Amino acid sequence: MSTVTTAPAQAASPPRGWLSPVNKRRWQNFKANRRGYWSLWIFLLLFVLSLFAEFIANDRPIIASYKGEILFPAVVDYPEEKFGGFLAETDFRSDFIRDEIEANGWMVWPPIRYSYQTVNSNIPHSAPTKPFWLMSKDERCSAYPEGSTDRNCIAGNLNWLGTDDQARDVTARMIYGFRISVLFGLVLTIASAVIGVTAGAVQGYFGGWTDLLMQRFIEIWSSMPVLYILLIIAAILPPGFFILLGIMLLFSWVGFVGVVRAEFLRARNFEYVNAARALGVGNGTIMYRHLLPNAMVATLTFLPFILSGSITTLTSLDFLGFGMPPGSPSLGEMIAQGKSNLQAPWLGLTAFCVMSVMLSLLIFVGEATRDAFDPRKTFR
Repeated sequence: MSTVTTAPAQAASPPRGWLSPVNKRRWQNFKANRRGYWSLWIFLLLFVLSLFAEFIANDRPIIASYKGEILFPAVVDYPEEKFGGFLAETDFRSDFIRDEIEANGWMVWPPIRYSYQTVNSNIPHSAPTKPFWLMSKDERCSAYPEGSTDRNCIAGNLNWLGTDDQARDVTARMIYGFRISVLFGLVLTIASAVIGVTAGAVQGYFGGWTDLLMQRFIEIWSSMPVLYILLIIAAILPPGFFILLGIMLLFSWVGFVGVVRAEFLRARNFEYVNAARALGVGNGTIMYRHLLPNAMVATLTFLPFILSGSITTLTSLDFLGFGMPPGSPSLGEMIAQGKSNLQAPWLGLTAFCVMSVMLSLLIFVGEATRDAFDPRKTFR
């Protein structure tokens, strides 16, 4: 009688996550810094909310129904003739349009019924006006036809943080200004990192005359008075988001070069690099797949501080009047208004608080990132 033997079942290997063991330890080190960990989530929450600013602060309804048709005024421009008017752009805050839509449908407004450029024509006195919670109900509703009993004197139409010197809502401009500042800083930081890392990698890997000539150029370039050059160029060229981004990109990439260059100089003669060369691996592959991951450790630690510096530079240029185009929501422009209107302290205090919170969160995230990539904690 023969017996059938079966091969022992091979033990199933544990599933491998999308993070390597080293990166898992780095993430644990990042989470161990509770201040930086929660700062990251708070900053991401504020940034994501600002991306939907049109649904939080807008002078148009989010969604409306008119004669059985569903409309999306927050994202689509509708001519006024659609509602019985004759203008090319519909003013949904006017009594005529509001009554017409409500008689034939309904509207859902955002919590704040002002965009960053909406002028409040129902302020109780000359602009700038203080926050509504610092005034009595009769005072804050005094400009409405029916006073405190007017149906338009509701929380959405009141200015939660007051108005600026052009009767524009400060809360709406703060939300939109926060979004522009962060987006500008992110785009500038990423573009600077790409250029700076590439330049530093070429310098460090090839060395010799390549490193010498590029290093002399960077020393000359970085010795220029950056702020004065930015002011001169910004005064000549028309203001704009991408023009200002290009001007600042001329100098911001230099900060990454030294860090990446040092890492490539240190690692270019390691055994695994020499082995890759002996196997015929190209220089581009060695730089990208073998040396760059090690260099990115220092670069990632540097990113939050570069981001906060980019935001501060944009705010400074806006404060001096050389930043975004006039009328754009800007924290620097709000600080300048606070300087010009000392009798309205809510202007300067609002911008100061937003800048302080934003930069503090980024600094805390940077400290946690530094702890996460500290080799003494990662490889202990």
